[in-house]
Parts: sequence; C-alpha cells; structure tokens
Amino acid sequence: MFATCLPGLAPLVRRQLDRLPGITLTGSGFDGRADIVTFEADRGCQDVVARLRTAEDVFVEIGRAGRSDGDNPHRIAAALWQPQQVERALSIWTQPIWTQPIWTQQTWTQQTWTEQAWTGPARAGPRRALAGTMTFRVISRVLSEQAFRRTDMRVALCRTIGQDRRKWTAADPAQLEIWACEYRPGQFLSGLRLTGAEMRQHGGRALERHGALRPTLAAAMVELAGEPGGILLDPCCGSGTILAEAAAAGWTATGTDTDQDAVTTARANAPSATVAIGDALHLDQPGASVAACVSNLPFGRQYQVATDMSSWLAGLLRETARVLAPGGRAVLLTPARAAGLGPASLPPAGQFAVRLLGQRTTIWCFRRLAE
Repeated sequence: MFATCLPGLAPLVRRQLDRLPGITLTGSGFDGRADIVTFEADRGCQDVVARLRTAEDVFVEIGRAGRSDGDNPHRIAAALWQPQQVERALSIWTQPIWTQPIWTQQTWTQQTWTEQAWTGPARAGPRRALAGTMTFRVISRVLSEQAFRRTDMRVALCRTIGQDRRKWTAADPAQLEIWACEYRPGQFLSGLRLTGAEMRQHGGRALERHGALRPTLAAAMVELAGEPGGILLDPCCGSGTILAEAAAAGWTATGTDTDQDAVTTARANAPSATVAIGDALHLDQPGASVAACVSNLPFGRQYQVATDMSSWLAGLLRETARVLAPGGRAVLLTPARAAGLGPASLPPAGQFAVRLLGQRTTIWCFRRLAE
C-alpha cells in the first residue's frame, strides 16, 4: 500500500504509520506533486490507514516497474498492472471504509517527540459494489519526460487495463481511480485509490475563504501541538481550519483575527470554537493560560501585516510566550525564518519544510520553558 501527502509531511505520516498496529513501513518518495509513503498492512488493517488525518489519499498497490526494464510506456504499463494484485486491491476496495479520525498523542522527552496513536468516534462508509462493467480513470505522474510524457504513460496504462478488463470503460469521473507514479527517479508504482475527497477535505468547510489552509496540513500542525488538553489558541484563525481540527482532536479551541469576515467564516467552519476579533500582538488572554498556540501566519502576500514580517513575527512570539503555560507548544506556519526571533523562554523545538500551492514554507515548533 501507499499514501500520498503534501510535500514535506512525509516524516509526520511515516511516524504516525509506524505506531499503528499491523503496519510496516517500506519506503518513501516524491512524484513531483506529492510525497509518497509506502508500507505493508496486515489483513484487516487497511481501513485504519484510511483514517489518518494528515494523509491526502491511500492506495492499494497493484504493480511496480523501473525504467531500467525498458524506458517505454507500454512495457512499464504492463508491469504496473498485475492481475493478481488487482484482484486483491478490488476486494479491499469493496470493503466499507471506516471514516473515524485518527490522531496521535505526543509527548516531549529529552529533545525527542514521541507519540501514541488513538482514535475518535467511529463511522463506517457504505460498502462499494463491484460489477463486471466498471468505469475507470488513470492518473499518471512522471519525474522526467525525456523518454515519454506522462500522457503517454496514461494512454498506455488505459490500453493495458482495457485488454485485461474488456468490459471496463475509461471515464472521468469514474468508479475506480488508478494512479501510476514515478515516485523515485526511474522507479514507478501503481495503485487503486481507496479514499475519496472526504479524506482530504475532512468533511469540507461550511464557508470558503481565499487562502484557507488545507485540512491535512492543519491536522498535522494540531498534532504537533501535543496531547489534547486545555486551550489551543489560533491568533490568526482565518477560515477556522486549524480551530476545526483542534476541536475535533479534543482541544478547547479559541481563535482571533483582525478581520470580521474571517471571524464570521471561522465561526461557521468551527462552530464549537470560541472566535472573536483580536490582535495577535495584543492577545486578550491572561498570562500562562494557553496550553498550545497553533496558527497559519500571514505570508505577506494574500494577507499583509502592518510592519515588516520579521518585526511582526518577533512581536507575535513574545506575546505567544506570555500566554503559553510552561511546557506549552507553539506551532506556526510561515515562510519567514522564525528561529531566533522569539524570547529565550520560547526556544525552537523543531521544524518541517513543506510546500503549499507551489510555495515553500515551514512549520516552526517552539516549547515554552518554565521561568
């Protein structure tokens, strides 16, 4: 099997998978658009993986190929469609997918993050029906188009599937989705997608707003904040995606924003959270009252800050250190360098470089020290 995630989140997804029962990690890669994590799942464990809130999609592997076997799309397509593996994948695809969320509880000990998986309320999806006549769609991604284009790969795989499954019809949208990815230079893998948009969108948002954070990235940031307990504050809450993920994980979610439209949107998207107008540099919170601070900070492009970014960020880190309780964590997303800007009481505790909409940015982690 394999899972896809936003570029840069593979280490987090790997760490979560490694702590799930019946899962054995086998590798990772990048197909030009998404990180890929490969693993083996014991029988009956596949649906557990489909509930990870940080992964975009989960697939059952159906074939592998290499350019060294013949740098030709038709030869590669033939290797990527293995009938026995396809039958196994189809049997898994027909099973109901449990959509209960999975988070990880994390603790900080001796400069190392550790975590333990736990699950939220269970909810089963419908059982899928497999018929003799099915529609299918092929998605192909290649890292190099010197020998052939990704469209050539897609056409070749469609032809291979059609020869094996003569009653199947290519369509878009389709009942089945098959992906073929060059996840490492010269190495391809293919899979049948088990998950749908619900996994990536986490049920969707009641209201949309320009620049809203992807739910999977918001979930990763909330998980980095540690074990749920107490108030999680988002001082630049925007559309409320982080607040929704925090509330779903068990935090008491609280958010502020300087924009009334953002406050209205966040209230609709995270109805169980407390949201109000507020300035991130002058938070209406008592000292040492917040267990975690998690936020997607203004990048200075879609949404501006009043001063230069470094000065604004230094002020935000000082205010974050004031409201955070000792041991509390701050998890901030910004392309600006945040390390070294905060007070000594809020030292860096790790960072993750990610790519969002083609732009490089960083998840910065901090931990509040006791006075």
